[in-house]
Amino acid sequence: MIKLQNLSVQTGSFILHNISLDVREGTYATLMGKNGQGKTTLMEAICGLRTVTAGTIQINSVDITRWLPGDRGIGYVPQDLVVFPGMTTYDQIAFPLKIRRWPRRMISDRVSEVAVLLHLTALLSRRPDELSGGQSQRVAIGRALSFRPRVLMLDEPVSSLDQQAKNETLSLLKSIQQQVGVTTLHITHDEKEAGRMADQRFVIDNGTLSEQSSLASPIH
Repeated sequence: MIKLQNLSVQTGSFILHNISLDVREGTYATLMGKNGQGKTTLMEAICGLRTVTAGTIQINSVDITRWLPGDRGIGYVPQDLVVFPGMTTYDQIAFPLKIRRWPRRMISDRVSEVAVLLHLTALLSRRPDELSGGQSQRVAIGRALSFRPRVLMLDEPVSSLDQQAKNETLSLLKSIQQQVGVTTLHITHDEKEAGRMADQRFVIDNGTLSEQSSLASPIH
């Protein structure tokens, strides 16, 4: 569950004011809006990467508004991916587990589990320059899911992919969310994408956030 109550965030001269949002537990939600409406700013605030000037953020009914980013239990895939150039796929997925001091055997088991989930088993020894765009995106998603986050945040996760890779990644994302049950918030500017993916659908326009009634369309 993700709950924002009367949230305000300021970045330079840009201000999001009095934003409220309620994503139900286990839901796949999308957040739409034109460029410059503050979608990424809002997501970064939830992740702890932007300072909140008013209001509260709750994850699974716990107020995390002032928590450090690493303590929030949020898996985050930014729009620019930020895969580590010198790391293999295995090391990318293992990284969040190592910094959380998981035992080595548990790390190995979890990386294998995530690799199966994301069809990455044959790619575990490859580095980013040996991967396609779609494969790199799956690695970034795997890293975000590896530590079993409370919620998953996706900022335009397929915007840089060709149509085939986009369709494959969207199908995989929805399948994973249904299998794992992680509450997910997915930023997109694509209405068809939102309709295809969303159990809940939110739109931000001129500083106002609203929920539209939406049922996800079948994924082919």
